[in-house]
Amino acid sequence: MRFFRKAKKREGWLAIVLQGDGLCAVSMQIAPDIKPQVRQAVFYPGKSHAELLEKAGRELHAHAYRSITVLSHGEYQILSVDAPNVAPDELKTAVRWRLKDMLDFHVDDATIDVLDLPVDPNAGMRAQHSMFAIAARNSVIESRQQLFTKAKVELAVIDIPETAQRNISALVEPAGRGVAMLSFGSEGGLLTVSYRGELYLTRRIDLPLEQLMDEDIDRRNASFDRVTLELQRSLDNFERQYSFISVAKLVLAPSAVSGLEEYLSSNLYMPVDTLDLATVFDVERAPELSDRLLQQRFLVALGAALRHEETVL
Repeated sequence: MRFFRKAKKREGWLAIVLQGDGLCAVSMQIAPDIKPQVRQAVFYPGKSHAELLEKAGRELHAHAYRSITVLSHGEYQILSVDAPNVAPDELKTAVRWRLKDMLDFHVDDATIDVLDLPVDPNAGMRAQHSMFAIAARNSVIESRQQLFTKAKVELAVIDIPETAQRNISALVEPAGRGVAMLSFGSEGGLLTVSYRGELYLTRRIDLPLEQLMDEDIDRRNASFDRVTLELQRSLDNFERQYSFISVAKLVLAPSAVSGLEEYLSSNLYMPVDTLDLATVFDVERAPELSDRLLQQRFLVALGAALRHEETVL
């Protein structure tokens, strides 16, 4: 997703993700046939994002990278729409028209981008072509731009958590099969399904991380039941809609939650694994990322730093 873009700088991204208690910054080096190499992974605690951003930009040499940030849940909407049958240069205009009655704010006040969902190659003309439309208020985009400009950090891309998570799940996709990935954070749960590096499903689970860590076993299991039901419904619907995609497994993102993997394994029809990010990233320069709790904190930033540029629709 690209809300705006400036001239390309050096290879490699500096991903900066604002959080309630500070900000995370990750710089990454990516090359073919090797694990993505984490150059730096730093958490800056504090409440003033403006001050923290200026400090991070200075200490991490932001001028040497293309910088990317990620919107928070609630700052944008992501909607599935039928792909308009129009020329590529008319696509966003056509999608904007379709969104006018779907947004919770006026479409004229929206910055819009699209994310294509490739169809079943064997379905021919029968295939239903869909895409994700991502919309954010212009004021949200402008505020984020101004924050980075004042901190003297040149911002190239604004992304969303769904595509950041997709980037990580793509690293663990078996050949020819899809992967479901589930993460939990302060904003609740996020389920995605990727296939051949493309995002095909995204669902939010409105369940705070704290409820999954409740010391009361009955309340914790009730939360686990709710997660299980959400997953069953979402994955069943996904299989009906995208029958040409075989989902190999459910991957749980690193977190402080204990017992969820075992619970889901006994209640779902597919294998369930918990991901150790140190197995898919080269963290030699950032050994602190061997800690699962830090992996949870840096998950979105790591995914954003995996971004690769594609042809714009």
